[in-house]
Amino acid sequence: MKASRIAAAGALAASAVIALSVPAFAHVTVQPEGTAAKGGYAIVDFRVPNERDNASTTKLEVSFPSDHPLTSALPVPVDGWDVKVTKTELDKPIESHGEKITEAVSKITWTAKGDGIEPGFLQKFPVSIGQLPEDADELVFKAIQTYSNKEVVRWIEVPQEGQEEPDSPAPVLPLADAADGHSHGASDASSGPGDEAEDSGEKADEASDDAEAAAQTTASEDSGDGTDTTARVLGVVGIVVGGAGVAYGVLAGRRRSDA
Repeated sequence: MKASRIAAAGALAASAVIALSVPAFAHVTVQPEGTAAKGGYAIVDFRVPNERDNASTTKLEVSFPSDHPLTSALPVPVDGWDVKVTKTELDKPIESHGEKITEAVSKITWTAKGDGIEPGFLQKFPVSIGQLPEDADELVFKAIQTYSNKEVVRWIEVPQEGQEEPDSPAPVLPLADAADGHSHGASDASSGPGDEAEDSGEKADEASDDAEAAAQTTASEDSGDGTDTTARVLGVVGIVVGGAGVAYGVLAGRRRSDA
């Protein structure tokens, strides 16, 4: 009886943990594919879970930061969704790659063509963005999630350092130092076709070198296996011969004793 009560209490505690932990992950987030380095470009995924049991997510609106405007946003097509990029005029033009930029991305809207994100599913919306600011450690993207039952959830509360996470936190993208980003191989969307071709050639050479090294390693391993097999055979033969010699010596001693 005591054991059953302990088991029941444990199950209740486990279910409580699960019930409390689910809402912490059931909000819109943004995560980089690799590293989002300051001053560069990156592909980021806006991840949208459906937190309702009786409705689907049919629309997502993501507002881009106005304090650090991004001049480029190229959404990756997502099956079953229409996408629209909205740009606005900047109060003050900015310089990017030697050009004067007068407008920046203010919002991206995804609208479902069909059922959208059904209950129990998560959808990723990839976007190539840039040029990332060099004077910021993070970017805040405020999101609005709309359901098929017309319910609207606003993920717009900015998390504050040292405080508990708000009930409806806005997606936050951390930015890495430029040196760290390049050392980790972060993608740079500002590179031109010539750079991409050069990178492809370098990758091909690296692949060839890797294949040759792999072949040499395999050959070395095969040679090592052959040597090990030979040594094992000779060892077994030596043991057999040694055993035969000992047996012969014992028999010879017995014959002499009998004589």
